[in-house]
Amino acid sequence: MNMTSTTALPATAAMPAVGALPANLAGQLKRAERRRRLFSISLTLPLLVFLVVIFLVPIAALLLRAVENPEVANTLGRTGSALAQWDRKSLPPDAAYVAVAQDLAGIQEQSDAGALARRLNSEVSGARSLVMNTYRALPFPSSLNAAQVHAMMLTVDPRWDEIAYWQAIAKNSERWTPDYLLASVDLQRDAQGAIQRVPDDAAAFGKILLRTFKISAVVTLFALLLGYPLAYWLSTLTARQANMCMILVLVPFWTSILVRVAAWIVLLQSNGLVNRALMGLGFIDEPLALLFNRLGVVIAMVHILLPFMILPLYSVMKSVPPTYLRAAVSLGSSPLAAFFKVYVPQTYPGVGAGGLLVFILSIGYYVTTALLGGADDQMLSYYIAQYTNVTVNWGMACALGAVLLFTTLALYGVYRKVVKSELSLG
Repeated sequence: MNMTSTTALPATAAMPAVGALPANLAGQLKRAERRRRLFSISLTLPLLVFLVVIFLVPIAALLLRAVENPEVANTLGRTGSALAQWDRKSLPPDAAYVAVAQDLAGIQEQSDAGALARRLNSEVSGARSLVMNTYRALPFPSSLNAAQVHAMMLTVDPRWDEIAYWQAIAKNSERWTPDYLLASVDLQRDAQGAIQRVPDDAAAFGKILLRTFKISAVVTLFALLLGYPLAYWLSTLTARQANMCMILVLVPFWTSILVRVAAWIVLLQSNGLVNRALMGLGFIDEPLALLFNRLGVVIAMVHILLPFMILPLYSVMKSVPPTYLRAAVSLGSSPLAAFFKVYVPQTYPGVGAGGLLVFILSIGYYVTTALLGGADDQMLSYYIAQYTNVTVNWGMACALGAVLLFTTLALYGVYRKVVKSELSLG
């Protein structure tokens, strides 16, 4: 008995405590885990850099430019300081005339003077010619006092004694301004800086934004009505047949949007194939107006965006087992009722994904509406292009782009909330 206990003691004493690991082994495990994490980060780092440079930086620059107002601040710094204590109700003191003369004379590049003139002209009509005429007449002799500079400014252009131009300079003398964002939602600041609604005859962007979402919703609805049965039919085919048909669905991706729009112009014009076919079949007696109106815009946009609806629907429908429908019919349900009560609810994720994708793509369309639509069919992107290319008002273009971005994000947030609530109820 003593022998047994003495021989068992060394074995028992040599066993380590349960769960205990040597310190060097724990360190090796931590280092291996750290290397694994660093390797995973290194694999995703190029994609992250790409997204930041291509996606986030331009959006940040757009949002920054929407509130930046550099034209007046960069060129009329002395004038802004002279007008800092001005009441904006009566004409400014002579020191302001001296300051604006010095600032305009100090502008080195005519392009900077032109940018200043365009910015002020967007506030008060006629400011462009006022600034450029004065810029060309400067500098004045340095021996003139403030009253003489005032008189010389009136000799160059008597409009310098009109308070509206001075109010525009004082209003835009700060580098950062909410004016662009306010104008994009039909608001404005008065001469004293108070926010108010623009007159009804000048309020346009609210209607344009509503029109943009209305057209996008109509396009999304028609794309769903056309894409759902087609995607369902594709899901019932064999893999070989479905692949062949899917190639036909994807063919439009290989053609430029501009080419497709030009093709629709040929098809929808008064003497085009569509009108000639309808007249040849006896459905109409005279050509229908299918171009330069809302109908032509919707037709072309649905054709272009239809694949973006079919692909999500098809991917979801392929994952729905066909035995569900057969089981519902075998239990006494009619085929139509089984389809709408059993099959359709299982395709809601595809409907939501396709609808959201088509809608978001629709609100940013420009070429299609510009070529096929009339004056009352242009969407917000058309006016963004106008401010960018025609009037060269980058601040207003970026403000409209910011409004479009935030409204899209808000709608996406609502969509996500609805989806989550439906999933929780289910």
